[in-house]
Amino acid sequence: MVKLDLAAVRDYVSQNIGSFHSRRLRSLQELKLDKVLKRKNPYLFKAKNILQAQDLVRLLLDAHLSSQEEAVFGDFLEGLAIFVCHEVYGGGKSAVEGMDLEFYREGTRYIMSIKSGPNWGNSRQVAKMRDDFRKAKKTLRTSKCREHIEAINGCCYGQDNCPDKGDYQKLCGQRFWELISGSSDVYTDIIEPLGHQAKQRNDEFLQAYAVIVNKFTQEFMSNFCDDGAINWKRLVQFNSASATPKVAGQRQ
Repeated sequence: MVKLDLAAVRDYVSQNIGSFHSRRLRSLQELKLDKVLKRKNPYLFKAKNILQAQDLVRLLLDAHLSSQEEAVFGDFLEGLAIFVCHEVYGGGKSAVEGMDLEFYREGTRYIMSIKSGPNWGNSRQVAKMRDDFRKAKKTLRTSKCREHIEAINGCCYGQDNCPDKGDYQKLCGQRFWELISGSSDVYTDIIEPLGHQAKQRNDEFLQAYAVIVNKFTQEFMSNFCDDGAINWKRLVQFNSASATPKVAGQRQ
Protein backbone atom coordinates (compact mmCIF):
# COMPACT_ATOMS: atom_id res chain seq x y z
CA MET A 1 0.00 0.00 0.00
CA VAL A 2 1.21 3.50 -0.90
CA LYS A 3 -0.24 6.59 0.77
CA LEU A 4 -2.37 8.54 -1.67
CA ASP A 5 -0.76 11.73 -2.97
CA LEU A 6 -3.56 14.30 -3.07
CA ALA A 7 -1.49 16.48 -5.41
CA ALA A 8 -1.64 13.63 -7.94
CA VAL A 9 -5.42 13.48 -7.49
CA ARG A 10 -5.67 17.22 -8.16
CA ASP A 11 -3.55 16.82 -11.30
CA TYR A 12 -5.75 13.95 -12.51
CA VAL A 13 -8.92 15.96 -11.96
CA SER A 14 -7.56 19.10 -13.65
CA GLN A 15 -6.51 17.03 -16.68
CA ASN A 16 -9.75 15.05 -16.98
CA ILE A 17 -12.65 17.11 -15.61
CA GLY A 18 -12.73 19.01 -18.89
CA SER A 19 -14.05 15.89 -20.62
CA PHE A 20 -17.13 15.97 -18.36
CA HIS A 21 -17.82 19.62 -19.20
CA SER A 22 -17.21 19.04 -22.92
CA ARG A 23 -19.53 16.02 -23.07
CA ARG A 24 -22.16 17.91 -21.06
CA LEU A 25 -22.04 20.84 -23.48
CA ARG A 26 -22.03 18.58 -26.54
CA SER A 27 -25.07 16.70 -25.22
CA LEU A 28 -26.93 20.00 -25.01
CA GLN A 29 -25.87 21.28 -28.42
CA GLU A 30 -26.80 18.03 -30.19
CA LEU A 31 -30.35 17.97 -28.83
CA LYS A 32 -33.34 18.09 -31.17
CA LEU A 33 -36.69 19.32 -29.85
CA ASP A 34 -38.73 16.64 -31.61
CA LYS A 35 -36.66 13.86 -30.03
CA VAL A 36 -36.95 15.34 -26.54
CA LEU A 37 -40.72 15.78 -26.92
CA LYS A 38 -41.12 12.12 -27.85
CA ARG A 39 -39.27 10.94 -24.73
CA LYS A 40 -41.26 12.92 -22.15
CA ASN A 41 -44.76 12.57 -20.73
CA PRO A 42 -47.08 15.30 -22.14
CA TYR A 43 -49.87 14.31 -19.73
CA LEU A 44 -47.62 15.18 -16.79
CA PHE A 45 -46.94 18.66 -18.12
CA LYS A 46 -50.65 19.26 -18.68
CA ALA A 47 -51.44 18.04 -15.14
CA LYS A 48 -48.89 20.56 -13.81
CA ASN A 49 -50.77 23.30 -15.66
CA ILE A 50 -47.79 24.46 -17.70
CA LEU A 51 -49.06 27.49 -19.65
CA GLN A 52 -45.94 29.10 -21.11
CA ALA A 53 -43.97 27.53 -23.93
CA GLN A 54 -40.64 28.58 -22.43
CA ASP A 55 -41.53 26.97 -19.07
CA LEU A 56 -42.33 23.69 -20.81
CA VAL A 57 -39.12 23.84 -22.84
CA ARG A 58 -37.05 24.44 -19.71
CA LEU A 59 -38.68 21.49 -17.95
CA LEU A 60 -37.96 19.28 -20.95
CA LEU A 61 -34.34 20.37 -21.12
CA ASP A 62 -33.72 20.11 -17.38
CA ALA A 63 -35.20 16.60 -17.17
CA HIS A 64 -33.07 15.44 -20.10
CA LEU A 65 -29.88 17.10 -18.89
CA SER A 66 -30.25 15.79 -15.34
CA SER A 67 -30.18 12.16 -16.49
CA GLN A 68 -27.43 12.84 -19.03
CA GLU A 69 -25.19 14.61 -16.53
CA GLU A 70 -25.57 11.80 -13.99
CA ALA A 71 -24.38 9.27 -16.57
CA VAL A 72 -21.52 11.43 -17.89
CA PHE A 73 -20.25 12.40 -14.45
CA GLY A 74 -20.57 8.78 -13.34
CA ASP A 75 -18.05 7.85 -16.04
CA PHE A 76 -15.69 10.52 -14.73
CA LEU A 77 -16.01 9.31 -11.12
CA GLU A 78 -15.37 5.72 -12.20
CA GLY A 79 -12.14 6.86 -13.86
CA LEU A 80 -11.14 8.81 -10.76
CA ALA A 81 -11.79 5.79 -8.54
CA ILE A 82 -9.65 3.55 -10.75
CA PHE A 83 -6.88 6.17 -10.70
CA VAL A 84 -6.99 6.43 -6.88
CA CYS A 85 -6.90 2.66 -6.47
CA HIS A 86 -4.01 2.35 -8.93
CA GLU A 87 -2.01 4.95 -7.00
CA VAL A 88 -2.49 3.14 -3.68
CA TYR A 89 -2.85 -0.57 -4.47
CA GLY A 90 -1.79 -0.84 -8.10
CA GLY A 91 -5.36 -1.61 -9.10
CA GLY A 92 -6.68 -1.15 -12.59
CA LYS A 93 -9.43 -1.78 -15.07
CA SER A 94 -10.32 -5.45 -14.81
CA ALA A 95 -9.81 -7.73 -17.80
CA VAL A 96 -12.73 -9.84 -16.57
CA GLU A 97 -15.99 -9.17 -18.40
CA GLY A 98 -18.48 -7.08 -16.42
CA MET A 99 -15.94 -5.83 -13.87
CA ASP A 100 -14.74 -2.22 -13.68
CA LEU A 101 -11.89 -2.53 -11.17
CA GLU A 102 -9.67 -5.28 -9.84
CA PHE A 103 -7.05 -4.99 -7.11
CA TYR A 104 -5.27 -6.89 -4.35
CA ARG A 105 -5.34 -5.76 -0.74
CA GLU A 106 -4.26 -7.56 2.44
CA GLY A 107 -4.64 -11.11 1.13
CA THR A 108 -7.86 -10.49 -0.80
CA ARG A 109 -8.45 -9.95 -4.49
CA TYR A 110 -11.29 -7.51 -5.02
CA ILE A 111 -13.43 -7.44 -8.13
CA MET A 112 -15.66 -4.41 -8.39
CA SER A 113 -18.62 -3.10 -10.34
CA ILE A 114 -18.65 0.69 -9.91
CA LYS A 115 -21.86 2.71 -9.98
CA SER A 116 -22.42 6.40 -9.44
CA GLY A 117 -24.91 6.16 -6.55
CA PRO A 118 -26.74 3.50 -4.51
CA ASN A 119 -30.06 3.59 -6.38
CA TRP A 120 -28.64 2.66 -9.74
CA GLY A 121 -30.74 -0.23 -11.03
CA ASN A 122 -33.82 -2.44 -10.91
CA SER A 123 -33.98 -6.06 -9.77
CA ARG A 124 -33.11 -7.39 -13.22
CA GLN A 125 -29.98 -5.21 -13.43
CA VAL A 126 -28.91 -6.27 -9.94
CA ALA A 127 -29.42 -9.92 -10.93
CA LYS A 128 -27.23 -9.31 -14.00
CA MET A 129 -24.48 -7.86 -11.78
CA ARG A 130 -24.72 -10.87 -9.46
CA ASP A 131 -24.31 -13.17 -12.45
CA ASP A 132 -21.30 -11.13 -13.62
CA PHE A 133 -19.72 -11.54 -10.17
CA ARG A 134 -20.30 -15.30 -10.27
CA LYS A 135 -18.75 -15.60 -13.73
CA ALA A 136 -15.81 -13.35 -12.76
CA LYS A 137 -15.00 -15.48 -9.71
CA LYS A 138 -15.13 -18.62 -11.84
CA THR A 139 -12.82 -17.05 -14.44
CA LEU A 140 -10.28 -15.99 -11.84
CA ARG A 141 -10.28 -19.38 -10.12
CA THR A 142 -9.80 -21.08 -13.48
CA SER A 143 -6.72 -18.88 -13.99
CA LYS A 144 -5.28 -20.35 -10.76
CA CYS A 145 -5.98 -17.30 -8.59
CA ARG A 146 -5.09 -18.40 -5.04
CA GLU A 147 -6.35 -15.40 -3.08
CA HIS A 148 -9.73 -15.04 -1.47
CA ILE A 149 -11.98 -13.22 -3.96
CA GLU A 150 -14.40 -10.55 -2.75
CA ALA A 151 -17.07 -9.08 -5.01
CA ILE A 152 -17.94 -5.42 -4.42
CA ASN A 153 -20.63 -3.16 -5.78
CA GLY A 154 -18.93 0.19 -5.21
CA CYS A 155 -21.05 3.36 -5.24
CA CYS A 156 -19.26 6.69 -5.46
CA TYR A 157 -21.74 8.53 -3.23
CA GLY A 158 -24.60 7.79 -0.85
CA GLN A 159 -25.18 5.30 1.95
CA ASP A 160 -26.24 1.70 2.42
CA ASN A 161 -26.27 0.61 6.04
CA CYS A 162 -26.72 -3.07 5.13
CA PRO A 163 -23.64 -3.64 2.95
CA ASP A 164 -23.63 -7.45 3.18
CA LYS A 165 -25.75 -8.70 0.28
CA GLY A 166 -24.78 -12.34 0.72
CA ASP A 167 -22.75 -13.05 -2.39
CA TYR A 168 -21.32 -9.52 -2.62
CA GLN A 169 -20.76 -6.34 -0.59
CA LYS A 170 -22.37 -3.03 -1.46
CA LEU A 171 -20.10 -0.22 -0.29
CA CYS A 172 -21.27 3.35 -0.76
CA GLY A 173 -19.71 6.77 -0.23
CA GLN A 174 -17.08 6.81 2.49
CA ARG A 175 -16.91 3.00 2.72
CA PHE A 176 -16.24 2.72 -1.02
CA TRP A 177 -13.50 5.34 -1.16
CA GLU A 178 -11.88 4.00 2.01
CA LEU A 179 -11.64 0.49 0.55
CA ILE A 180 -9.92 1.60 -2.67
CA SER A 181 -7.69 4.24 -1.05
CA GLY A 182 -6.95 3.02 2.49
CA SER A 183 -8.03 6.42 3.85
CA SER A 184 -11.27 7.32 5.63
CA ASP A 185 -10.94 10.95 4.49
CA VAL A 186 -10.54 10.58 0.72
CA TYR A 187 -14.29 10.84 0.10
CA THR A 188 -14.15 14.46 1.34
CA ASP A 189 -10.62 15.22 0.08
CA ILE A 190 -11.67 14.77 -3.56
CA ILE A 191 -14.50 17.33 -3.45
CA GLU A 192 -12.32 20.46 -3.64
CA PRO A 193 -10.40 19.55 -6.83
CA LEU A 194 -13.68 18.89 -8.65
CA GLY A 195 -14.30 22.64 -8.74
CA HIS A 196 -11.38 23.14 -11.17
CA GLN A 197 -12.52 25.70 -13.79
CA ALA A 198 -16.12 25.00 -12.73
CA LYS A 199 -17.30 28.62 -12.96
CA GLN A 200 -15.68 29.24 -16.33
CA ARG A 201 -17.05 26.02 -17.83
CA ASN A 202 -20.50 26.52 -16.31
CA ASP A 203 -20.73 30.07 -17.69
CA GLU A 204 -20.01 28.64 -21.15
CA PHE A 205 -22.71 26.02 -20.62
CA LEU A 206 -25.29 28.57 -19.44
CA GLN A 207 -24.74 30.68 -22.55
CA ALA A 208 -25.34 27.64 -24.77
CA TYR A 209 -28.36 26.67 -22.62
CA ALA A 210 -29.94 30.10 -23.14
CA VAL A 211 -29.50 29.78 -26.92
CA ILE A 212 -31.16 26.35 -26.94
CA VAL A 213 -34.06 27.53 -24.74
CA ASN A 214 -34.74 30.44 -27.11
CA LYS A 215 -34.39 28.25 -30.20
CA PHE A 216 -36.63 25.47 -28.86
CA THR A 217 -39.23 27.93 -27.56
CA GLN A 218 -39.52 29.51 -30.98
CA GLU A 219 -39.76 26.09 -32.64
CA PHE A 220 -42.30 24.84 -30.08
CA MET A 221 -44.54 27.88 -30.48
CA SER A 222 -44.44 27.54 -34.25
CA ASN A 223 -45.50 23.89 -34.15
CA PHE A 224 -47.59 23.46 -31.00
CA CYS A 225 -49.18 26.83 -30.17
CA ASP A 226 -52.28 28.56 -31.56
CA ASP A 227 -52.47 32.30 -30.92
CA GLY A 228 -49.86 31.87 -28.17
CA ALA A 229 -51.69 29.04 -26.35
CA ILE A 230 -50.30 25.50 -26.20
CA ASN A 231 -52.33 23.10 -28.33
CA TRP A 232 -52.18 20.07 -26.04
CA LYS A 233 -54.10 17.79 -28.40
CA ARG A 234 -51.56 18.39 -31.16
CA LEU A 235 -48.68 17.83 -28.72
CA VAL A 236 -50.13 14.54 -27.43
CA GLN A 237 -50.74 13.37 -30.99
CA PHE A 238 -47.12 14.15 -31.90
CA ASN A 239 -45.91 12.24 -28.83
CA SER A 240 -48.24 9.25 -28.87
CA ALA A 241 -50.27 8.81 -32.08
CA SER A 242 -49.83 5.52 -33.96
CA ALA A 243 -48.68 7.46 -37.02
CA THR A 244 -46.82 10.50 -35.75
CA PRO A 245 -47.99 13.74 -37.43
CA LYS A 246 -45.25 15.66 -39.19
CA VAL A 247 -44.57 19.18 -37.98
CA ALA A 248 -42.82 22.09 -39.64
CA GLY A 249 -39.07 21.93 -39.37
CA GLN A 250 -39.03 18.26 -38.32
CA ARG A 251 -36.31 16.19 -39.94
CA GLN A 252 -37.42 13.33 -42.17
